Amino acid sequence: MRIYYRAPDVVVTSELFVRHGPSPGRFAIHDLRDVGISPAVPEGVRPGAVVLPAAAAVLVAAAVISVAGGVLVALAIAVLAGAAGLVYAMVCQHRPRRWELRATCRGREVMLYASTDARVFHQVGRALLRAIEAERESPPYADRAAAA
Repeated sequence: MRIYYRAPDVVVTSELFVRHGPSPGRFAIHDLRDVGISPAVPEGVRPGAVVLPAAAAVLVAAAVISVAGGVLVALAIAVLAGAAGLVYAMVCQHRPRRWELRATCRGREVMLYASTDARVFHQVGRALLRAIEAERESPPYADRAAAA
């Protein structure tokens, strides 16, 4: 058995893709189909965590300022809505992009590996690609014993 990649969280060999960590998994290389990369939803602050408090602040400000007149209400709403959008854009920009390696294994879609470290993620992807190519080039399992 040839090892293509080994790290604490994943091992790619000529026969298995093994994921360690919080959600471990073992996948036979010959069972993997439709392997591909997909961007995942970044972890962290969700839009509701910023938009809902900002909307509440706008309503409170509108109620307080409405006594002073309609022009100030419109100005306050515009400034607060813009500030909320700016804060959300800044938070989203600083979240690391998370990539997932997905495949179909025995008829069901599985997530093989995910990482925010692009270098490590692509190393794992290349190792899996080499393992799949080597598996396709080798003779069928029944013929391997006779060939040895």
